Amino acid sequence: MHAIQQQYWAVRDYLSPVLKESKFKEHGRITPEEFVAAGDFISYKFPVWTWEKGDASKARDYLPTEKQYLVTRGVPCLRRATSLAYTDADEDAERLLSFGDSSGAADEWVETHAGRGATVDSAANPGEIDDIPDLDGDGLASAMADVSIVSETGATVGETPDLDDIPDMEEEGLEEGEDEATAAPVVPKAGGVLDASQVGVANGNLLQVRTYDVMITYDKYYQTPRIWLLGYDENRTPLTPAQIFQDVSADHALKTVTIEAFPHSSTLQAASVHPCKHASVMKKVIERMNAGVVEEQLAARKHSGKHQDKDGKKKWGFGRKGGKEEGVKAPGEEEEVEGMRVDFYLVVFLKFIASIVPTIEVDSTTAF
Repeated sequence: MHAIQQQYWAVRDYLSPVLKESKFKEHGRITPEEFVAAGDFISYKFPVWTWEKGDASKARDYLPTEKQYLVTRGVPCLRRATSLAYTDADEDAERLLSFGDSSGAADEWVETHAGRGATVDSAANPGEIDDIPDLDGDGLASAMADVSIVSETGATVGETPDLDDIPDMEEEGLEEGEDEATAAPVVPKAGGVLDASQVGVANGNLLQVRTYDVMITYDKYYQTPRIWLLGYDENRTPLTPAQIFQDVSADHALKTVTIEAFPHSSTLQAASVHPCKHASVMKKVIERMNAGVVEEQLAARKHSGKHQDKDGKKKWGFGRKGGKEEGVKAPGEEEEVEGMRVDFYLVVFLKFIASIVPTIEVDSTTAF
């Protein structure tokens, strides 16, 4: 059934017309040319993103041959998405912590997830550390009473000992003994390959970090970008679909995020965020961000206009007879501002995707 669905989507994408008119502010959709422009911008400003051409047999003719899709590799994922889930259950209760001193003044802090125990996915739990007792005056004096400033050779501190009195390591036989603090060497199993249990990361001594290769393609049917995820564990072993869904928000796993064939490869299967709602969401986000950009541009234009009026030159409001001088606007008429450019489309798109995969650091771009 899934194979039939894949074939249907391939035919539907092939028969869909290519968008020619820009509608990224009105409908949240972009043309292939705007996708390339946005890709050039993000790859120039943030070099972790690069263009790839993919399989030549899978190349789209409406995109440049060398710019079929964008990719960034080694994106870290420090913890699972379930660790961000917050409910009103007892294990997620909050408690008030008070850090007071002897004077009675205290700083109060709120600790969230107070009942939740440490997991392997977080940093290693150091456990309870006992307080180190302070030495009072009498204890310090008694501890220093036995300290002598005279060495075994009779020389006091500050005198240079005779080099002949320094024992040689070979004479004492120190090189032949074994240090008990030395860790035993790890012997690999047959074949010269270490088992996963022999690695310190697998034993929970270090933070386990998954990495992802993130790809962005252009979907001709929905006329929006589409994100693809290919995950690896700390040993660079590809993640299973079940493991990838652990890093996806519970509202999207197995619903809008599914495992599908990568369009620019004949063999690769990757997790993908279905783009059916991308246009409507991007339209809302762009409208909010564009309002702020327009306001900043108007303020900057007003500020620059004040500086131009300070030059003392008087601008006459008339031109040639029977007409209006070219470039002179009528009273009350304002020049239209550009607003947010389409170059920033993928920057906004990555911020939207970050809400679907909150623990995968896909968004390394600038903030608005």
